[in-house]
Amino acid sequence: MQFEVWAPKADRVTLHCEGTTRALARDPAREGWWTGEAEAADGARYGFALDDGPVLPDPRSRRQPDGPDGLSAVVDHGRHEWRARWAGRGLPGAVLYELHVGTYTREGTLDAAAARLDHLVELGVTHVELMPLCPFPGRHGWGYEGVSLWAVHEPYGGPEALKRFVDRAHELGLGVVLDVVHNHLGPSGNHLPRFGPYFTDTHTTPWGSAVNLDAPGSDEVRAFLIGSALAWLRDYRIDGLRLDAVHALYDTRACHFLEELSAAVDALAGEVGRPLFLIAESDLNNPRFITRRAENGLGLHAQWNDDFHHALHTALTGESQGYYADFARKPFAALAKTLTGGYFHDGTYSSFRGRHHGRPLDRTRVAGHRLLGYSQTHDQVGNRAQGDRLAALLSPGLLACAATLTLTAPFTPMLFMGEEWAAGTPWQFFTDHTDPELADAVRRGRRREFAAHGWAEEDVPDPQDPATRERSCLDWSEPEREPHARVLAWYRRLIALRHAQPDLTGPDLAATRVAYDEEARWLALRRGDVRVAVNLGKQTAAIPLGTGRVEVLAAWEPVPAPGPDGLLQVPGESCVVLSQP
Repeated sequence: MQFEVWAPKADRVTLHCEGTTRALARDPAREGWWTGEAEAADGARYGFALDDGPVLPDPRSRRQPDGPDGLSAVVDHGRHEWRARWAGRGLPGAVLYELHVGTYTREGTLDAAAARLDHLVELGVTHVELMPLCPFPGRHGWGYEGVSLWAVHEPYGGPEALKRFVDRAHELGLGVVLDVVHNHLGPSGNHLPRFGPYFTDTHTTPWGSAVNLDAPGSDEVRAFLIGSALAWLRDYRIDGLRLDAVHALYDTRACHFLEELSAAVDALAGEVGRPLFLIAESDLNNPRFITRRAENGLGLHAQWNDDFHHALHTALTGESQGYYADFARKPFAALAKTLTGGYFHDGTYSSFRGRHHGRPLDRTRVAGHRLLGYSQTHDQVGNRAQGDRLAALLSPGLLACAATLTLTAPFTPMLFMGEEWAAGTPWQFFTDHTDPELADAVRRGRRREFAAHGWAEEDVPDPQDPATRERSCLDWSEPEREPHARVLAWYRRLIALRHAQPDLTGPDLAATRVAYDEEARWLALRRGDVRVAVNLGKQTAAIPLGTGRVEVLAAWEPVPAPGPDGLLQVPGESCVVLSQP
């Protein structure tokens, strides 16, 4: 088979494959590339030595059987026999479910997660969003310190397990989204700098030198990242990618990396004949990310909307620290603004940042499904000192209100695994670094970070302690007992309503209407003929609904029909969804 590697600064490159060694030759057609042939079947171990240095894994390795520092292995994708006939599933009308393979089950493997997919079918979600799968040191971790961007973490089951997972999901009618990290690589096991200028000091990020998207050599780095993205979509039949922290992708070139990536993904969608999409995580509140390329946008298909989360979280909990401060002044007004305009910060002053932030979203040009709305995510739970979920802070009634607003909002809703049954398990930050110095640095850094916010050192879980990961695994006995069973039934009912009521998936952000009372702590939402009322206060709220025939579609607590005055009496910490033509 043909082996190739980009190593522009090397004078010699040697291939080590299955005990044999041979020199590679410069590719006359591609500057900096080295090529050669060797006998190698699926599973063959190999690596490259630069200028007689140590044997290193392939930057484009499809498999790392012994972890990021071991030899690479050949993967013949043509050997897998796909079972599911899959036409794809796009974002409009979708309900996503964020899942971490290592804690979705105690086994922590893709096969174990696949065995639990029936639960998601019964729940009614349409897509599973897998947190990063690229190899990282050790067995357990969040996945955001991965390396080998074309490979699958071996303790999760490796490449074949991912194919089995995707096949099973598609058989059940579920799309699969994969979280990928292009803005940095892990501090351990990252050998890319030895091969070429994959990173640059032209820009700096919270993780150090930036990925090289605009300095000399960046053509090949961009091709490396885009090739990796397309490989997930093509070789594993993934339906979409979530792009981590795109605001940290520094690129001053005329054609931004994300524009180039979105064009490549759209071209592949046409080639394979099924919808493919990109979802950005960005804190810039810049509509250009999700504006079409033809309209001078970057052409991404959707983005996470943290503003909706922050407004909802402050309304539910009253928390006002850090970035919640801007939303906590008038949380119901903030929530109303995000529900009708997408962003809260759309050029407004942010006290957290000490400057104005964001720009307005053109609601006539951007469909609601291009923003993802959620009440919990891995970040918003796991980056709390103790990884406490909303279920640890709120009553079941308030959890039902959070679910109601998330699943009836004009955005694409996303759930974080376990929230659908008010999981009692936390989701904490955990690592399994094999480098003792790095492990200690992460431990001390975590404790120092939260000590600045008043947390005692002993109250911050040790990321390296195996018990931290164990505490974070879902308890699958919970959904069968109260109060979890009732919350789960409510989520199922709301998702079924979302699928059954076309008004709840309407794309027109401008058509959403909101009324609220900051002091009484209620909010009412209108989407076409569907009315939603949530009461976050402890006392019954009289919410003006108007006169006319009303049908209760779902209610957390029994709600009488409005009287002649058109007032709907909603019990404290409760919610209701109605139809009112």
